[in-house]
Amino acid sequence: MKKITVISGKGGTGKTFLTASFASISKNKVIVDCDVDAANLYILLHPDIKKEEVFMGGYEVSINQDKCIKCGKCLTICRFDAVKTVKNKNNLIDKILIDKFSCEGCGACLYGCPVDAIEIKEMENGKWFISDTKYGPFIFAKLNVTSENSGKLVSKIKEEGCKIGEEIKADYVIMDGPPGIGCPVIASLSGVDIAIVVTEPTLSGISDMERVIGVAEFFKVETKVVINKYDINIENTKRIEEICKKREIDVIGYIPFSEKVFESVVQTIPYVEFSNDSITEEIKNIWEKIAKQ
Repeated sequence: MKKITVISGKGGTGKTFLTASFASISKNKVIVDCDVDAANLYILLHPDIKKEEVFMGGYEVSINQDKCIKCGKCLTICRFDAVKTVKNKNNLIDKILIDKFSCEGCGACLYGCPVDAIEIKEMENGKWFISDTKYGPFIFAKLNVTSENSGKLVSKIKEEGCKIGEEIKADYVIMDGPPGIGCPVIASLSGVDIAIVVTEPTLSGISDMERVIGVAEFFKVETKVVINKYDINIENTKRIEEICKKREIDVIGYIPFSEKVFESVVQTIPYVEFSNDSITEEIKNIWEKIAKQ
């Protein structure tokens, strides 16, 4: 079972558009949307949700005001500036509170409080879903607003996707990775066989492509590059080719700019089902190269 992650380094390069088309043309696969901070692959795949689970990925810390003696020890212990004070008109501490946006849930204050006034409990960070589509099983997740630990959630749905893949003896697990180079991207690349980097011939596209290639290389993941909208700046496209040649990375596809791509997204249809044109042929050629790896 080959595990494939489509990544980009930055948002807006066409990563999800390409992944949806891979989902449409490939056979015997499981699809996973690892972009849990802003999941949108489901818009194109129209899933029928079969299972919904809560993701408990963090801790919520609070202070029991009835127990608190306002000694301030938690203030000195916290290294994340998450303990805040409310003072009265005499400039004395009236109340001590935990700022949930600054708190990392490390629990140091819990062990330092002399009167056990610190309370900590698991917090719901989001939900993950197992669904069916006409393309095969599809696993995705939604992180709650302001919630963190998206890397753990990515690892969870990857694990579920691979488990289902083994059960149905799938040939591929196709994952739509998150943009950037942070923890969610690292989680999406962990243990995969090949990373497909979708880039564009812009200065930010080139810079972010190099950064995410560096992450993939660090984890020793075989990497291929697809240049989307390659014809908007041929000079930058050549620059991408030169960078890939120096790093011994194959450029396996060139997709031209077309407003029809936007139209297919508006109609929530994978592009290869929307238009039978040169772009569709190129996407099919790209997939054939990936499948042969």
